[in-house]
Amino acid sequence: MPAEQRRKRSTEAFFGRRHGKSLRPRPLAALQRQLSRYLVDLAAPAPADLSGLFRREVGEVRLEIGFGGGEHLRSEALRAPECGFIGVEPFVNGMAKLMLDLERQPLDNVLVHDDDATQLLDWLPPASLVGIDLLYPDPWPKKRHWKRRFVNKANLDRFARVLKPGGEFRFASDIDSYVNWTLLHCAAHPVFEWQAKAATDWRAPYEGWPGTRYEAKAMREGRKPAYLRFLRL
Repeated sequence: MPAEQRRKRSTEAFFGRRHGKSLRPRPLAALQRQLSRYLVDLAAPAPADLSGLFRREVGEVRLEIGFGGGEHLRSEALRAPECGFIGVEPFVNGMAKLMLDLERQPLDNVLVHDDDATQLLDWLPPASLVGIDLLYPDPWPKKRHWKRRFVNKANLDRFARVLKPGGEFRFASDIDSYVNWTLLHCAAHPVFEWQAKAATDWRAPYEGWPGTRYEAKAMREGRKPAYLRFLRL
């Protein structure tokens, strides 16, 4: 389905701009050549078993929403080749960077969606994922924009539907107000339980964490990241 058609199906917009600086020739060419290879086809019915979507055999599937430049997504896919990864990123420049990296080093356990993550979440079959990562999402700091924050009751319901019992929702942010927002929303949801017993549990990065360019910038500016983990009961 063409991107313009998929955009018309969006009913919610939790992301901001789609384009940054004009793409350089190499990333643009990689995007044009590679995207169709890695794109999830939402026009087709969702399979009961997502492992069949990938070009290699995978035992379980994880989702990353808003992968930015793809540093974490690629790192996880390389670290766990037996797992399938679906990454969502509507920002064209980030998608182009990932496609350039995948052209240099193809990965058969990675797929992508280049539009609203809620489209993909509604397409996925129930209890089909073992994990969802939402890393450094747009905090929408102005109160009138809080309704655009991705963490809300409706999206937590979506997470609960597609996560297997015992699956994990991971949220990272350097914005204290959004961290508190997420803790409050997950505490109010009946199927998510915060997995932390001490401050070290949410100040320490996740296992295998490669860091991101955005995180490095935040830390240079004195903002401390929080790494939250929630169990799907």
